[in-house]
Amino acid sequence: MVSDPIFFEHAIVAPVVLPLLVGAALVPIEGRWPRLASALSLAAVLALLAWSAALAAHADTGAVEAYLLGNWRAPFGIALALDRLSALMLVLTALVALGAALYARGGEESRGAHFHALLQFQLMGLNGAFLTADLFNLFVFFEVLLIASYGLLLHGGGPRRLKAAIHYVAFNLTGSALFLIAVSLLYGLTGTLNMADLAERMTRAPAEDAALLKTAALLLLVVFSVKAALLPLYFWLPDTYSAAAAPVAALFAIMTKVGVYAIARVYTLVFGDAGGVVAQVAQPWLPWLALGTLALAAQGVLAAGRLRELVAYLVVASAGTLLLALGLGTARTVAAGLFYLINSTLVAAALFLLIDRIGAARGEAGDTLAAAPIDGVRGRLGTAYFVLAIAVAGLPPLAGFLGKALLLQAAAASAWPVLVWAVVLVSSFALIIALARAGSVVFWQAAEAANRTTPQAPAAQRAALPLLTLLVVAVAAFAGPLADYTQAAARQLFERQTYIDAVLGKQPAAPLWNPREGVTK
Repeated sequence: MVSDPIFFEHAIVAPVVLPLLVGAALVPIEGRWPRLASALSLAAVLALLAWSAALAAHADTGAVEAYLLGNWRAPFGIALALDRLSALMLVLTALVALGAALYARGGEESRGAHFHALLQFQLMGLNGAFLTADLFNLFVFFEVLLIASYGLLLHGGGPRRLKAAIHYVAFNLTGSALFLIAVSLLYGLTGTLNMADLAERMTRAPAEDAALLKTAALLLLVVFSVKAALLPLYFWLPDTYSAAAAPVAALFAIMTKVGVYAIARVYTLVFGDAGGVVAQVAQPWLPWLALGTLALAAQGVLAAGRLRELVAYLVVASAGTLLLALGLGTARTVAAGLFYLINSTLVAAALFLLIDRIGAARGEAGDTLAAAPIDGVRGRLGTAYFVLAIAVAGLPPLAGFLGKALLLQAAAASAWPVLVWAVVLVSSFALIIALARAGSVVFWQAAEAANRTTPQAPAAQRAALPLLTLLVVAVAAFAGPLADYTQAAARQLFERQTYIDAVLGKQPAAPLWNPREGVTK
């Protein structure tokens, strides 16, 4: 099926259309038939995973496929594009969503209205952002996923979530305003927002437009940095992620990767080496900000007083590592970053679910880093914590170690190898200390529960956490093929002409029925 051109005529748009249709169908269903809505949402996520895997298998052939929405040729119409990188993000999104949807079936879905509809709409926004070949529609999909995330963050209510939501909304609305200003500048100067067309026009941009074009490019970097949680724009993330419900926080683990993806796509395709007067405009800033993000995130992990805050700062640390890989600006460092992205996303999602289980087992102590009783599930939770801590800290034999090792090896040829090695290794050591301390307090210093029983977690929750944990282990087990894929994805990212030709060279499809000919006949 994946090699059938007829299948791919409309297959690329399916990851956007499927969650849109399912989300719209769930709005009237969830209130009256919650079990049916939950089952339908889970089935849709499974279908999305299967579809994304088929697209990834096709993308692994090296082809870049374009899809013309409305059947208008680019750059006059809206285009989607599928390559190795976008296919990787689709599969990763579906895997995280599967864990979140499963865990929510354990009771979280019933604590507020329209959980599964919002989940589907967020998947629509995420998948659209990864597939779009147009900057304005990147803005549109950003807004779709953000609006859905506002509802998901408030799901279940409470003053802490309301406070976090106000900060989150204010921060992102400001980012959206800057995004509109940036794309308006680009459109006014170039007459297009199609990324492939922008890439071609940027090489011919006149020198007198250089200042305004650089302003637009740097404004976009600010916007994407808000989404990616780059210093100094990451302060919204720890409170937001630590306040969200467990399945919501797990799903949010992929949301920061939208910003990372946007930086990777735009600053190689449009503002890369062939960007003319704005070539490599982000390079003087990105590596230093990424190193600062990584260093401050390590301090946040050490200072965290709750497990949720600790995991939220781990997300910031992973964003710093990924953006460092992009900032170093070579295919080898980007390949290492993409490999690390797979592991870090799955680990963060699994840790948010694990912390929720730990909090339930500890009763009133919740996720505080203080000695407290823990019930008889200590062994299973402790094993999961040990595996995930090794993976996120970058210790062998799991994939976090392999990703950082690949990054350090590739960074040896950079302009600041000693500084990069020092920050990455010292921050990793800080993460090890913080995770070891937290594990010691929660599991080793815990007194046995006295005359207290904790209800067994629902089957869906007991399935979601092992699923994501096994996926983390599987990334290490299949490190060879995954590393080959990410290396090919990084090389393809820097081969900008292939992407440009695929998008601008895509021809509108022939109509299946011509009314004029039909009348003639």
